[in-house]
Amino acid sequence: MARIGVLAISDGRGHVHRRNTGFIRSKRDSFTAALEAAGHEVVVGDLVATNTVATAAAREVAAAGVDVTVFYYAVWSFPHFTMLAADATTSPLLLVASTDPAEPGLVGMLAAGGALDQIGRAHTRLWGAPDEASLIAEIGVRARAASAVASLRGSTFGRFGGRPMGMNTAVANTDQWMRQFGVDVEEIDQYELVLRAERADAAEAAGAREWLERLATVHYDGEKLTPELLERQIRSYLAVRDIVAERGIDFSGIKGQPELTENFATMDVTEAFLNDPYDWNGPKAVHVTATEADMDGALTMQLMHRITGTPVLFADVRHYHADRDIWDLCNSGQHATWFAARSADPAENLAKVHLYPEVFFFPAGGASVQHIAAPGAMTLARLTRLSGAYRLQLLQGDFESYDAATNAALAASSTPEWPHAFARLDVPAPTFLSTFGANHIHAVPGDFRPELRAAAELMGVRVEEWSRAG
Repeated sequence: MARIGVLAISDGRGHVHRRNTGFIRSKRDSFTAALEAAGHEVVVGDLVATNTVATAAAREVAAAGVDVTVFYYAVWSFPHFTMLAADATTSPLLLVASTDPAEPGLVGMLAAGGALDQIGRAHTRLWGAPDEASLIAEIGVRARAASAVASLRGSTFGRFGGRPMGMNTAVANTDQWMRQFGVDVEEIDQYELVLRAERADAAEAAGAREWLERLATVHYDGEKLTPELLERQIRSYLAVRDIVAERGIDFSGIKGQPELTENFATMDVTEAFLNDPYDWNGPKAVHVTATEADMDGALTMQLMHRITGTPVLFADVRHYHADRDIWDLCNSGQHATWFAARSADPAENLAKVHLYPEVFFFPAGGASVQHIAAPGAMTLARLTRLSGAYRLQLLQGDFESYDAATNAALAASSTPEWPHAFARLDVPAPTFLSTFGANHIHAVPGDFRPELRAAAELMGVRVEEWSRAG
């Protein structure tokens, strides 16, 4: 969840403040208790009834590293207290008014919000009873979005290799990333990955291969997929894991094509397990990694991961089955194995995973990590650029899975050795194909459109959202 700062703003007249203190504290305490019951950590500042307390309390709350700051209005409140407190904090601001008619909390919020408008300080206004479920949920949405956006600032993206196969949408302006999102880019040559893989722990690689042989289905063919090639892919994972730890990399992208895929091995196994919440050593943190070193794809995935805590799908928009109104989201790179069953138990996921020999595109060989994504409601999104300006393209959909014969037939119509997510999207195909700004798309289970809308607003990114109506 999130860390939320709360400052209750009062009337500046001493006798009025003394009269209202109990009422304000009662409302504020009910409000903070509801936030805590929803799983948030709450930092409560002193009750604001003077100029000096407005600044000091806001600074104290800001020093606690809150994701958002709530200014709470249970009564009429002097607006300049809000102005001083707002100046003392840089976190996103939520102005929340009690709707108890006994006191003019709404009046206090509107007066304060109007004053903030006059100086151009962005804020969001909400209102309701202090423990109203919809109010607490909306604050949670805003707080999770703010936490995710804040986590990007000061982070580092590890870019292994350069632009893949002339793919312009996979390359972003590093100055723009730093200015708009606070993200630095560390350039890492793929040759370092190769060298590190050759020196990686052979015993761990062999143990990992045996673990995969036990839990997944490995289709060795003696040529494009051998135990030695599978261990090379695992050693590549170990190499990236070590580089990421040494250089303080927060999320990554690996070019792969054509150098590694033609001369070393594909990165499919590496990317899948970097994105998984486990490996052969047990549970671990997800390390968001985009195939084809797709920078905007990785940034989208990192934002979605920070909001949800789950792995994030990376896929090509491969094919549209018009007869079924189903999209095949399929890519040779990572679909984290977690998507096979979305279970916390890796054995349950890997039971549905096949490691097939790589196809003719990739002469170096290795395993492709194949499965059919588990069904369920999904949020799909992608940060793309239009004339250099970022936009968040956003929609809802459902992953579907069918009987074994139908799944196999649908997969065989494209590339059966690769992972597939069969998706019914809430957008007409002509609209999507005419306006989507990339070949890669990303997804997480559930409906996180409200959080992504709020995150886009905080990042200064326009939202382009689709629905079935177009």
